[in-house]
Amino acid sequence: MPRAPFRRRKLSLTSLIDVIFLLLLFFMLSSTFSQYSEVDLATAGTGRGVVSETRPIFVQLRADSLSVNARAVPLDGLAEALAPLTEGKARALVSTGAEVTAQRLTDLLLALRSIPGLSVQVLVPS
Repeated sequence: MPRAPFRRRKLSLTSLIDVIFLLLLFFMLSSTFSQYSEVDLATAGTGRGVVSETRPIFVQLRADSLSVNARAVPLDGLAEALAPLTEGKARALVSTGAEVTAQRLTDLLLALRSIPGLSVQVLVPS
């Protein structure tokens, strides 16, 4: 039995467009539109250090813990822990560990930003 000659069929793009539309609709509806907050950062310049009149508050941030002047504090209780230490102007020195994520550091900086009169310096491990 002789074979029929191969006939090339036209490719219909209708089904492909439908699939792309459904994928676009799925990703639009399943994504979250969360509001990202900004953290203002100022870089330190080079030069001589300035002696400050305020005593520094040492904040140590780790992946699973937070301590203020070597005393363990939860992140949501940070404002209450710093209230007796921040009379007038105060300076917080934040030390982070290598395992700390950027999101955890941002959460801490947002909590520290809400405390009036507090300047924050982040010490970067080298």
